[in-house]
Amino acid sequence: MASKSLQTIKRAPTATPTDLGEKATRDIAAAVNALLADTFALYMKTKNFHWHMSGPHFRDFHLLLDEQAAEIFAMTDVLAERVRKIGGTTLKSVGQISAQQRIPDNDANLVTPEDMLDELRDDTKRFIGYLRQVHELCNEYRDSATTSIIENYIDESERRHWFLFEATRTGPASV
Repeated sequence: MASKSLQTIKRAPTATPTDLGEKATRDIAAAVNALLADTFALYMKTKNFHWHMSGPHFRDFHLLLDEQAAEIFAMTDVLAERVRKIGGTTLKSVGQISAQQRIPDNDANLVTPEDMLDELRDDTKRFIGYLRQVHELCNEYRDSATTSIIENYIDESERRHWFLFEATRTGPASV
């Protein structure tokens, strides 16, 4: 039996049935996709800085950024699958990531270790703000599953921000 041509194969709809409603699905999927684009952008910047770290604290900063990048990357599949679970479609390309990301890239040839950590600290703080916005939206639509996921990511991101803050702090520590 010959294989069917692509035109004759029936395609299943991609929208997973959900009780959230069409407007909630549309709004939450859009917000989570924007967050997903930011997650990929923050991951790539963190790996970029990890790969290009130098200086007297190289080992410590290199390992810190590798750990943080792994935590950030782990978020991507969960966020994308959450969009699919509620009936949305998710990002399909680097072009879509680039079009939706709010975390800026850094393509500079030379960035000092201090500037790398400062930039990641500030980007992570901005990212936490985006997480809170998505959390609020999901809470409004009573999407407790996405809200719960986002709550965990806020906590993880606050930890990354704290580590970056402490690594960039100058002067004596206060108690």
